[in-house]
Amino acid sequence: MSFFVLLALALAPGIAIGLYIYLKDKHEPEPIGLLLTSFIYGGASTIVTFAVSWPLDFIVTLSDTDVVHQFMNAFFKVALIEEFSKFLFIRFILYYNKNFNEPFDGIVYSVMVSMGFATLENILYVFQFGITTGILRMFTAVPAHATFAVLMGYYLGKAKFTHRQEIGYSILALGVATLFHGAYDYFLFISFIPGIWLGAFVSLIVALILSRKAIRLHQQASPFINSGNPEARGNQKV
Repeated sequence: MSFFVLLALALAPGIAIGLYIYLKDKHEPEPIGLLLTSFIYGGASTIVTFAVSWPLDFIVTLSDTDVVHQFMNAFFKVALIEEFSKFLFIRFILYYNKNFNEPFDGIVYSVMVSMGFATLENILYVFQFGITTGILRMFTAVPAHATFAVLMGYYLGKAKFTHRQEIGYSILALGVATLFHGAYDYFLFISFIPGIWLGAFVSLIVALILSRKAIRLHQQASPFINSGNPEARGNQKV
């Protein structure tokens, strides 16, 4: 298979989802340069994930056929570490950018970081396992990362613009993303139980439904919804 075909297959879903979220940001779109920077942060978050996960692989030994061990693996060794790695860049860098000026921006920046993470991960998987894996992940793993990000971003948007509840909503943002990520992975990790893998798709569908609702709620909460604020757009800088 051609290098460029595999690369295009690996890049396409993350870019498509990033573009979709950008177009959903109807009232005050974010600067393209900052979105690209967010995407790069997502790639960098994989380094954080690796830095934490690699030593844990030597310290913690889990059985591949034990449902309790795989629960720990899915929710803590994978979901919590990956979501926390992304959360660091969103909550402690992008959160304080002056362009993060409405609740929907929490979703935008979370998705861009998550798509950077998922795209780099996708490249590694596609070049290792080939086109079939790329097609499967296009409709499963990459959209799953996007839904986790929308849910995280929804609560980070509330954290920034809801007075006196910033810490609580920030913790909830990480917790909800980890919960859905962990559930999705757990059902796949214990697929040695016949039919249990269907639980992963159920959790993904639930996350998709909640993500659509989260997007709609933050669109409706935009302070720019009736202003047509061209001046604010013109003043945006990376």
